[in-house]
Amino acid sequence: MNTQLSHVDNPSSNRAGGAMIDTEGQRAIQEVQAAMVISKRFPRDTKAALDRILNSCARVSLAEQALYTYSRGGTDISGPSIRLAEAVAQQWGNLQFGIRELEQRNGESTVEAFAWDLETNTRQVKVFQVPHTRYTKSKGNTALTDPRDIYELVANQGARRLRACILGVIPGDVIDEAVKQCDATLNASADIGPDAQKRMVDAFAAYRVTKDQIEKRIQRRMDAITPAQVIQLRKIHLSMRDGMSSAEDWFDAAKIAVPAPINPVDEIAANPGGAKKPEQKHVEPKKSEITNESSDTLI
Repeated sequence: MNTQLSHVDNPSSNRAGGAMIDTEGQRAIQEVQAAMVISKRFPRDTKAALDRILNSCARVSLAEQALYTYSRGGTDISGPSIRLAEAVAQQWGNLQFGIRELEQRNGESTVEAFAWDLETNTRQVKVFQVPHTRYTKSKGNTALTDPRDIYELVANQGARRLRACILGVIPGDVIDEAVKQCDATLNASADIGPDAQKRMVDAFAAYRVTKDQIEKRIQRRMDAITPAQVIQLRKIHLSMRDGMSSAEDWFDAAKIAVPAPINPVDEIAANPGGAKKPEQKHVEPKKSEITNESSDTLI
């Protein structure tokens, strides 16, 4: 009896699940059709869209996050960041873009990034795998189990592909004009005052980069930094924050001085009589005598 009932119940549940899938599919099709109809009814004004993009790039808050730089093969490569790509897509209009996690199994996620120009029907889609692991030079590959860590990893990897999709849909000359405007905005607003220098040092300190390493990178003291170098450091910081590069790609690691080993011949020459040196008893310092070393000497 139980077997017969189970055979009777399963088809109905399957039909219910299939009906829900069909309903969702029809709804998605209707949304796409409506978006395409609206884009044809209200076409894009290219000149007005470009003016909106340039006005957005004139904002300092956007320009500071608009460009990134990373080192590859000894050459610095610079380009528009995901933030600039999103801002351009929003002002370009009649454009759908985003990231979808298609499935998650066996310790990895299958993700889709897409950008679709509804007017020209130009579409860029990238489907890729994101293993739930994080690589560091000190620990190697570490498996991720926290859902938040997995979400942030997928979002970070998806943002890079989304940027490529958006840049593949929007004309290249529009992106070039946006980059030029961002550079002009940064050059006009670069702050080299003491407060700005302190904020920059504090921002890099989060990645264990010291002031000395920054000064070695720019080949001068922080109080003599130029506006162009401020802009370059901002791009480097943005690249590190977005995971495009690491601190080791830009700054020389501080080297800890190691005392040279004692040569036995030199030791005999310094003590020809062979007399033993008096032993020095180790005395524990008092708590009041213990001092903390500065962070510059520890790094």
